[in-house]
Amino acid sequence: MFLFTPVLFPFFCVGIETEMILGTEDVVSVAEEDKGPLCFYDVLADHFVRMPSNGEPILDLIVQLWSQAFASHIFALLFHKWLFEVQLDNTEVLLRYSFALVQGATNVFWIDIQTNTRRFHSLFRYLLEEVALVPERLKKIPLQAQRDLFLLLSRFIFLYDLVDKIESFLKQFPEFPNAFLVGGPADIFVIELADQLQKLKVEPVLLHYLSHIKVLRGLELRMSTSTRLKTSLYSFTSPGGPMYPTRAVRHAAWDALDLLFPVGRYPRHLISLFFRLLYPWYWPSSCWNFVLSCIQAVLYSVLRIIFSSLDKLRRPKQS
Repeated sequence: MFLFTPVLFPFFCVGIETEMILGTEDVVSVAEEDKGPLCFYDVLADHFVRMPSNGEPILDLIVQLWSQAFASHIFALLFHKWLFEVQLDNTEVLLRYSFALVQGATNVFWIDIQTNTRRFHSLFRYLLEEVALVPERLKKIPLQAQRDLFLLLSRFIFLYDLVDKIESFLKQFPEFPNAFLVGGPADIFVIELADQLQKLKVEPVLLHYLSHIKVLRGLELRMSTSTRLKTSLYSFTSPGGPMYPTRAVRHAAWDALDLLFPVGRYPRHLISLFFRLLYPWYWPSSCWNFVLSCIQAVLYSVLRIIFSSLDKLRRPKQS
């Protein structure tokens, strides 16, 4: 699978030949390493690391088009590895490239959210595993860019199913100037995640985030951070504005709340039920779903009894 957009066309007309980009050995190595769909930007990113001189015409064009919205996208896709492999002596250029990387990566990750795809998974994995978790490589970009990169990874780590890296990720968090106000790495991570939940409008992606929310259980958080996360989840539990969450989202949010904040579980449900009674137009759908849930529960119970009885009848015959 190749990822190609029209805005990339002028950049491929700068003397980059097909044989130079898609050598057979290079393509095979990338495909075997990633073990997933091969995108054009993966091949080009590796190519510009091995032959930095071939990327200079592209960088010159990007600098000329720096005010265009797509410039940071292209820079992040093509030069995310190059930035951490070459030596840049100009501090101003390094700062510009570092912020362009973070901005471009943010935009392309939002493309995955809006389309409910994972086309830029390899870019995120590289920034997390090869940059954020490797202090020697992370220190090549300015401190402010390091902070922005960690905030970026905090917002999208659930999207790309890398929740198993959260523990090591939190240990590598850079120092933040306002840490005494917001808390430690875990607090900053959860704050970014709670804000990200409020921005998600694609139902499958939101359900995906809520299904991974259980990994936050056990984190030591400040009271203000816990309240912020609880408020964010609670906003998805009621039908109607301003969120208008679907039934699946409401149930997923309730499950996440009950798991992360078991204290006060029953009062929360009673209060929610009371407010639901204030909106009579929701009663028919609620009653219908309640009836379906009861029928489903009874059916499952009957099937469980039948299968357990059959299992008991088989055991004497086998003995």
